[in-house]
Amino acid sequence: MGVTPRRIEPNDPDLPDILSLIQTAFAYMDGRIDPPSSMYQLTLETLSKQAEAAEIWTIGWPPKACVFLTPKAECLYLGKLAVASDTRGQGLARRLIALAEDRARALRLPRIDLQTRIELTENHSTFYALGFHETRRTAHAGYTRPTSITFSKAV
Repeated sequence: MGVTPRRIEPNDPDLPDILSLIQTAFAYMDGRIDPPSSMYQLTLETLSKQAEAAEIWTIGWPPKACVFLTPKAECLYLGKLAVASDTRGQGLARRLIALAEDRARALRLPRIDLQTRIELTENHSTFYALGFHETRRTAHAGYTRPTSITFSKAV
């Protein structure tokens, strides 16, 4: 499988496969995180809007890894990083994070931000190992305790 990322356009024929990849890759969070993952609000329409307003990148066909990149005022926000279980450990997430670094530089943004849930400690370890550091903890609406951690990486 080639590891050259491909940018997805609105209404791309791979959108159903991308939605399925995210749903499958994030399924392990069920029962572990509270509130439930925002991936349950994703639809083909919201994916198309993400591709139009910001960026979706994939690797492989059908897509084996994907990431959403959204430019913000002071950073490039990295979201919905997903890798198919049969291709984990092959460096696909690392390749997409390197792409995010390149995109942040091209957009003249000083850092990448991402969020992960408090409960997903294995994700925390992965992001630390990839050069990210914790910058804040936040709570979803209606929660008095932190539910997410923001990690940042300078580029």
